[in-house]
Amino acid sequence: MESAEEEALLGEESEESEEENSELSDNELQEAFAKGLLKPGMNVLLDKPKKFVNNTEGLKQCLADLRKELPWAERLDLTNLPAEDVISKAEGKVPSVTKGDVNADDDFQREMFFYRQAQAAVLEALPLLNKHGVATKRPDDYFAEMAKSDQHMQKIRKKLISKQLILEKSEKAKKLREQRKFGKKVQVEVIQKRQKEKKAMMSAVKKYQKGMTDKLDFLEGDKKPGGKDASQGPKKALNKKGNNAKRKYKDQKFGFGGKKSGKKWNTKESYNDVSSFRAKTAHGKGGKGGNKGKGGKQNKRPGKSVRKKMKSRS
Repeated sequence: MESAEEEALLGEESEESEEENSELSDNELQEAFAKGLLKPGMNVLLDKPKKFVNNTEGLKQCLADLRKELPWAERLDLTNLPAEDVISKAEGKVPSVTKGDVNADDDFQREMFFYRQAQAAVLEALPLLNKHGVATKRPDDYFAEMAKSDQHMQKIRKKLISKQLILEKSEKAKKLREQRKFGKKVQVEVIQKRQKEKKAMMSAVKKYQKGMTDKLDFLEGDKKPGGKDASQGPKKALNKKGNNAKRKYKDQKFGFGGKKSGKKWNTKESYNDVSSFRAKTAHGKGGKGGNKGKGGKQNKRPGKSVRKKMKSRS
């Protein structure tokens, strides 16, 4: 017990002495800095030169451990030069890279070297793989396990279908907007054309009313003057369409235009013409019914008492 207490006391004393030394050292440094003895750049950390170790024996030992006497199908290692540059050879150019002479600073040249070396490795490895019976192509009936579950793939499928539907709807809406724009444009053009024709018609009518012109071409509308087709066009249309019964009756009653007032007035010729007179029908006279004049008995309704008697008899 006493030895342990002594060791603890000694440890405390040593810690106190170290703290005092550190305080003294700091104070001494402060005093030296105040006197100008310490200047910047005096305390510089110097890097020790790096020692490169070329342990060839250790590397050989590691290589011997890695190298095992295994068949090539298990190792699949190849050491080869890059494939021949067929394009430059066909174009008649001298290949810039031959036997691995590559400029390390030229990125394009370096990547092309890797590419051609991979080509050469494939050309050399495929016959070896076929020789060892290793399949290089996936069979038609090969089914691999999916990395993602069916539920996850169903979610992705639904999402893709919804995106496709949204795209189709947007395309349909875009087409409808374009059709509406085109329809409005056509409608505006038709209205403008009608207004223009109406304006031209009104101006032509005003000119005719004022006596500035005696032509009635504006009544023909869109008919083009001249040519056989222009003259025969309306007749063909009328023949194809034909007149209905109502139109025929009105034509027979009212005619085809011209003066209508005084149409039924008598003239000298119509007064003297008695060819349409029939004595039989004139005032109920003549013929078989001649005895039925004003004094004769015409069809007379029987009286009330007679009608009653007739009803009672029946």
